[in-house]
Amino acid sequence: MMAAIVVAIMFAMLAIGMPVAFALAVSGCLGLYWVGGMDALTGVVSTTPLSTAGTYEMISVPMFILMAEFVILSGVADNLFKAAATWVGRVPGGLAMATALAGAGFGAISGSSTASAATLSATTIPAMLKQGYEPQLAGGVVAISGTLAMLIPPSIALVLYGIIADVSISQLLVGGVVPGLMVTVTIMLTVWFLVWQKPERAPLGNSYTMMEKFRSLKVVGPMLVLFMAVTGVIYTGVATPTEASGIGAFGAFALAVRAGRINWGTLFKACMRAIQASCMIIMIIVCAKIFGYFFSLTQSTQMIVAWVSHQGLSKWVVIALILCGYLILGCLMDQIAILILTVPVVLPLILSMGFDPVWFGVIVIVTAEVGLVTPPVGLNVFVVSRYTGRPLKEVFAGVWPHVIAHMGLLVLFVAFPALITWLPSTMNP
Repeated sequence: MMAAIVVAIMFAMLAIGMPVAFALAVSGCLGLYWVGGMDALTGVVSTTPLSTAGTYEMISVPMFILMAEFVILSGVADNLFKAAATWVGRVPGGLAMATALAGAGFGAISGSSTASAATLSATTIPAMLKQGYEPQLAGGVVAISGTLAMLIPPSIALVLYGIIADVSISQLLVGGVVPGLMVTVTIMLTVWFLVWQKPERAPLGNSYTMMEKFRSLKVVGPMLVLFMAVTGVIYTGVATPTEASGIGAFGAFALAVRAGRINWGTLFKACMRAIQASCMIIMIIVCAKIFGYFFSLTQSTQMIVAWVSHQGLSKWVVIALILCGYLILGCLMDQIAILILTVPVVLPLILSMGFDPVWFGVIVIVTAEVGLVTPPVGLNVFVVSRYTGRPLKEVFAGVWPHVIAHMGLLVLFVAFPALITWLPSTMNP
């Protein structure tokens, strides 16, 4: 009862617009004072910030964010789209498919989905509209392709899940590779189906000679080097995710220098944006830890596990209900907030049913991808609309076929966990 009241207070504060971090901190402090008095409250508040923010794994968060900022600065997304369009632009819906490929490539060297959506919006939508593509098809494929950065490593969302759940970040990042590729192919197949259904949605593009196609691949080389410098060293065990994040940030900086985009002004702005985003995320995690201590003291998670086990439900029914809950929350809340609020509560239940925490982490991120494009929040849709000036209604209409396809893929990942767990199982210890 006590936990329910504190959670209700937290959601009430979120409803009136209080930042997630402060809502977690205030409600957590109230709960701690209620349970253990001033001694419990001061003990937790005086030690939690340093013990949480000072962990070795936490360094990877600002480094991956800085890496994303330098990748944006380098303008590599433009080149990726042009290279992909050279290869598949002649196929019906080719520019939209090239957008998915560019989104996957950008996601492989940047962990930010909103940054990916914003960058792709500026590059790919004008090209598609100029060629005569249906506006809602163009907007929808950009919004959904931007979400690939949440799944394909280096993914900030997977890093956060690993920190919150105390799960191997290396295995989580590698576990996102195969699902990320499958999501990319699913986006392309959805585009193909939409264009096959109604060919006027996407006129044929320009054709290129084989020499021009191979020449376009020169822009892919630096991206592959950066991807291997991050994900490759994690997979082989050469470096930890924290060390790989530093390598990635330096590699992305080198890309921006190579492109001639670095000066004191752009460097300062990129660093400031990375600092602001990092401070926000770390503040949320610190406050979530305070709230988590309250939950631990009240033994709420243990009671939830016991209650579910007494219901006699199949574990597949339970996982289906949990994912439905995530889909609903994804329509209403920011994905980082959802991870921080729910994972400490849900993960013990998942473990009690024998599910793999790495598998569950990737499943949660795929579910969060759907939340990024569904109303009323649909953050990526708002980003695409803002950067292109297209109506929100139009972009939302364009993403619905992709949402349906993602739901089918989510069922596949639940039915065949090895699609996620196989690659991490082959890693060097």
